[in-house]
Amino acid sequence: MRIPPGLPLALALALVLVAAAAAQQRIGEVSTTFRLIGPNDKIVVERFDDPKVENVSCYLSRAETGGMSGLVGLAEDPARFSIACRATGRPRIAGPIDRSDDGEIVFDQRTSALFKELRVSRFLDAQKRVLVYLVWSTKTLSTDGSPFNSVTAVPLD
Repeated sequence: MRIPPGLPLALALALVLVAAAAAQQRIGEVSTTFRLIGPNDKIVVERFDDPKVENVSCYLSRAETGGMSGLVGLAEDPARFSIACRATGRPRIAGPIDRSDDGEIVFDQRTSALFKELRVSRFLDAQKRVLVYLVWSTKTLSTDGSPFNSVTAVPLD
């Protein structure tokens, strides 16, 4: 039996997407604006687990644009969000983490079809033994991101 040339790449991509989906879970949503055609605008609450710190989960609320553009995936979601990270057990750093002032991006998600991403960066405050998580937005083909952000902290001890 001959394996098609693109099959291994397709399977690898599928595994990456399944792993990413497992790391993020939608917890709930509320409608904020009624749309006659297409889904309503919503505020969604999602959870993602820090991939390098065991027992730390972050809960993110964000706006999601509905309507026809939202239905077909062409809407640009507003860059307004909130984050709360919590220890769901004793936090344990399970892999090497970035200790620089620039931090490390631990989660990102597209918020428009082409240009915009929501990101969560992790910083280590070694002096106080605290992990700090910052949610922010960027436009990938533009020089200006969004000043809207939110921050939360999880003690390591």
